[in-house]
Amino acid sequence: MKSIIKTLVLLQILFFVSLSIVTYSQNKANSKIIMNTEIATFGSGCFWCTEAIFERVDGVKTVEPGFAGGQTKNPTYKEVVSGETGHAEVTQITFNPEKVSYEDLLEIFWQTHDPTTLNRQGADYGSQYRSAIFCSDDKQKQIATKYLDKLSNAGIWDDPIVTEIQMLDTFYPAESYHKDYYERNPYSQYCNVVITPKVEKFEKVFSDKLKK
Repeated sequence: MKSIIKTLVLLQILFFVSLSIVTYSQNKANSKIIMNTEIATFGSGCFWCTEAIFERVDGVKTVEPGFAGGQTKNPTYKEVVSGETGHAEVTQITFNPEKVSYEDLLEIFWQTHDPTTLNRQGADYGSQYRSAIFCSDDKQKQIATKYLDKLSNAGIWDDPIVTEIQMLDTFYPAESYHKDYYERNPYSQYCNVVITPKVEKFEKVFSDKLKK
């Protein structure tokens, strides 16, 4: 009887040890997935447009519309569109660099808006709509600056590129109703006239980078 009890106790101990090992391995794997991300922050006009584009990129985890580059703390959308806060409308992109590189995101950024119009994208005008890259670290700034030099030397656009490149100070998320705006309002006039053509062009040009 004692031997049976010992065997049962031993089996129970082995079960809990095995369970602990499996749980630890899963947590470690999940932590690796969470840690293996980087942040890119771009301003390229209305953030509804930019969000709709980058949400479709394979390797992008999240896209958050918000504001950066100004002096006003915790700005509201109404304050930013007044042009008095110094902030630009931006999207902050969390991505997996093993699936999509920062250079890939820069290519998409520069090809999905007009980087030669100062403080304007189409009918949207004001410093809040400026073309800007807010870098998370020195490495991103070096990559972005080198890429900008390459584009400028290539003479792709008739006018000079006016994209600002600077270090990110603080990113302020926009109000919740801006999140997934295009997905929730695909048939609104602005989305139909402005965003849908941009998304369709992006999907055609970057078909190899779309989420499956």
